[in-house]
Amino acid sequence: MGIKEANIYFDNQCSIYYAGQTINGRIEYVFDSPKKVRGIHVKFKGEAHTEWCESKQEENAQGTTESSDTMHTGHEEYFQYSYYLLGSNTGSEIEIPAGKQTYNFTFTLPPVLPSSFEGECGYVRYTVKVTLDRPWKFDQETKMAFTVINALDLNLNPSYKDPIHMQLEKTFCCFCCASPPLSVDVRAPVSGYCSGQVIPIQVDIENKSNVQLDMVKVFLRKVVNYRATSPTTATKKTKHVILTIDVCNAPAGTTKHCNMSFEVPPLPPSNLVNCNIIDLDYDLKVECVVSGMHLNMKDRKYVTIGTVPLIGVGQPPPGAAGAQYSPSQPAVLPVAPGQPAAPSAPMGDSGPGGWVAPGTVPAQAPFQSLYPTLPEPVYKESSYTARTIQDKGDNNYTKITGPSNFAPYYPTYGAVQPPPLPQ
Repeated sequence: MGIKEANIYFDNQCSIYYAGQTINGRIEYVFDSPKKVRGIHVKFKGEAHTEWCESKQEENAQGTTESSDTMHTGHEEYFQYSYYLLGSNTGSEIEIPAGKQTYNFTFTLPPVLPSSFEGECGYVRYTVKVTLDRPWKFDQETKMAFTVINALDLNLNPSYKDPIHMQLEKTFCCFCCASPPLSVDVRAPVSGYCSGQVIPIQVDIENKSNVQLDMVKVFLRKVVNYRATSPTTATKKTKHVILTIDVCNAPAGTTKHCNMSFEVPPLPPSNLVNCNIIDLDYDLKVECVVSGMHLNMKDRKYVTIGTVPLIGVGQPPPGAAGAQYSPSQPAVLPVAPGQPAAPSAPMGDSGPGGWVAPGTVPAQAPFQSLYPTLPEPVYKESSYTARTIQDKGDNNYTKITGPSNFAPYYPTYGAVQPPPLPQ
């Protein structure tokens, strides 16, 4: 007997906020009988965490090899703020009647925060947790994660407009004689992109050698450096291939010109500014696969993934203006936060656990007024998800509401494309 349902809803269905914006939302309970509580309180938390295990083998005094595992962890907290929506931690018991009860909450995010990030060995995560404070019994908690974006405006750094250019050249030796060179020239128009944009790549090959070039591979990679502070300072670097394209073979004595492209998927912006235990970078890696026993040619250049695309360097395709999002009216909280509210109209179709399918965009991004011709971004879910948002601070009675594997949403700009490569 007690709670039949407990669900958290935000005032935009995507649950996306920019640093400095105000979060409004509500907790909805359905009780099958009256409930006695000391109070109901809400806690907002922003944090970064790293964790990985390292195994090593050492030889002991008896000459036997022994294995040992070390768990490395790091933690960083950006904010933790809580208050009571009903009652207090020192007040007398309050009886909540049976049926549906709704309580509103609000919180203004700090203006300086790293963007949400879910990675192999760590995360930057933002959550809200509402707790039924029950005297002499286990508290009952309801928890949900949401996305925070720290805007990275590519227009503020002129270097993001610089083109990417990689020149690879190699000569091959055969019977003490060096062949003429194999030359591969790879170009991209700029070095800063946003999710949803297409990166055009031009490959020019001049194979004067006597060795066949079997393939040119181009990779978009995510490079992450994690830091730990316990039990000692340690670092771990991971590289993950996001996209790869294989094109352009060139037999000995031939030349080739190839154009390729790929669309940047929803990704967290570069650098994770203001996070001290996770560094995030992206690069374009080129590998030229040659036949025989010769070593392949390789090179890479960093690219920056932002949240505000370069303005004035490319033209939107015809009809792009009509492809903008049309924000729906956000849910309106009818009374002050923390007070019981009348049941409001649903904000969309609910899925299991009370999660509302995305569809309403968040409040206008803080940079939108600076670029009046810039289309509204389309927010899309990342493929990088959390295994769970439950942590050590949650009890066994914590209910996770929302998707079972939380994934942040990021702005994408399919209607704003970078400039074409020169012909």
